[in-house]
Amino acid sequence: MPVLKVLLTTSPDESTPNAVAVALTELTGRLLHKDRALTAVVIQCIDPDRWFVGGRRLSETDLASFALDIEVTAGTNTKAEIAAYIDAVFTRMVELIGPVHEASYITAHEVPASTWGYGGRTQEFRFIAKTIQKAA
Repeated sequence: MPVLKVLLTTSPDESTPNAVAVALTELTGRLLHKDRALTAVVIQCIDPDRWFVGGRRLSETDLASFALDIEVTAGTNTKAEIAAYIDAVFTRMVELIGPVHEASYITAHEVPASTWGYGGRTQEFRFIAKTIQKAA
């Protein structure tokens, strides 16, 4: 049940956001073991004239850039899984949007199970209900 928020330098190819969403959903499912059907991806495209790294417009370089924030339930992934995910996402984004600036960031936010959920139920509620169901 992760939520992925992606900022991406604008591409003239309108298929790029779709390809990014598909790739991130697949990587999140395979590497972080998240349910693809519950993976939400929001993509916002930013003009490279409005993306700055080190005070310099990205449009002045031959590079693209992106920023990804992903929210997952705390304690559901190891440090090694998150590290592998960050590496795989960076590599895949290069394949999808071309050479990217090194200052393209990926942040995994581990959110307590009691403070978020979907369908009106927290992740903690779902865990407790599943545990009770198994015990019965």
